[in-house]
Amino acid sequence: MSNQTSARTVSRQKRQQRVRAHIKGCESRPRLCVFRSNKHVYAQVIDDDQRATLVSASSLSPEFKAGEGKKSGKPAAEAVGLLVAKRCAEKGITQVVFDRNGFIYKKNGLIATLAEGARKGGLKF
Repeated sequence: MSNQTSARTVSRQKRQQRVRAHIKGCESRPRLCVFRSNKHVYAQVIDDDQRATLVSASSLSPEFKAGEGKKSGKPAAEAVGLLVAKRCAEKGITQVVFDRNGFIYKKNGLIATLAEGARKGGLKF
């Protein structure tokens, strides 16, 4: 594979910039940013005013791996959503702004499943 960025990545980065122009996390409502790779799902809660990550969770987290069985795909995304919501509750965060990070939010996709998991855990968007 060459050092050039693929057209798919460039398109996602353009969508990401369009979304970020309108979404900004603050102390009262931080930004929940998600990322998915081919194998794993990641979520961060970010305060853009302080430029700090308040909470993070992923399918590589020790608590995730300690759970029941090996998860991937939609079950992993929902578990990461629940885990990030649990960690937010520990920090006193109840409301967030959802940042899909340029990924498509399909009804049955991983990003939507992660968002539903976070909602089940008590986060409000």
